[in-house]
Amino acid sequence: MDRKELRKKIFQMLKDHYRLIIYNDSTIQTVWSIKLTPLKVLTLGSLWVILLILFTTVIIAYTPLRENIPGYPSAKIRQQIIYNYILVDSLENEIKNRDTYFEKIKTLFQGEVPVDESSVAGAGLKTYDVKFKSSNADSIFQGKLAEEKLNLSISTNPRRLPSIANIHFFTPLHGLITNKFNPQNNHLAVDVVGKQNSRISSVLDGTVIFSGWTMDTGNSIFIQHENNIISAYKHNAELLKEVGDKVKAGDVIAIMGNSGELTTGPHLHFELWHNGIALNPETYIDF
Repeated sequence: MDRKELRKKIFQMLKDHYRLIIYNDSTIQTVWSIKLTPLKVLTLGSLWVILLILFTTVIIAYTPLRENIPGYPSAKIRQQIIYNYILVDSLENEIKNRDTYFEKIKTLFQGEVPVDESSVAGAGLKTYDVKFKSSNADSIFQGKLAEEKLNLSISTNPRRLPSIANIHFFTPLHGLITNKFNPQNNHLAVDVVGKQNSRISSVLDGTVIFSGWTMDTGNSIFIQHENNIISAYKHNAELLKEVGDKVKAGDVIAIMGNSGELTTGPHLHFELWHNGIALNPETYIDF
């Protein structure tokens, strides 16, 4: 039998008609019957399998039954994944803020004022090459500058650089000192405990050079004053001033709190710096 005859025979078998009959076993009467062909049975069976697969797919995709499939994450695991992603993103921001904070502190110790990048004017402006001509006045000025080079930080004129001992500091917080200034223990500040939600005030006129949150000291604010004086207020519950704000002595800048990891309770961690050197605040301020 060649292939052509075999195909013809198979096709004929698929077209043959058959009858499926259900009898009543007691009366031998026909209860139900249907005429079928192998081709029709094959077609109906294929459609049934396809519908069953589609139905199963819909159930798995849109019902909680999918969580019972091995390897598919549960709702709790998916929530944990999202939480971990947010945590990693927050950690990256904290690392960036910490690095910025350390750079500003380094600048403060050098006796300079940190530059606020958001307030830098002229960014992206077109620049032009400018040529300057030297003059005798420049040479005279350079000579005077060389003579005064060693005297930039020392002045006999009280109007130019008054002694810090003669400056009146406003009390940042009236309360009880629980931890005194102790350089031997690397505690370059005083910890002051006051009433709940006490207001923190600026000790002098100045400009806010840092106002933000750090992992160790929580909500902190740094203020640059005249004569290379910097005051720092840490562990606050809320900050009321932003970088670049001008403040007066006695202005409320924060609310006392307990933020940050290096804290043992609600208090103000107050630091006072002059020319990059930490000072004992109790020497100049009556708490």
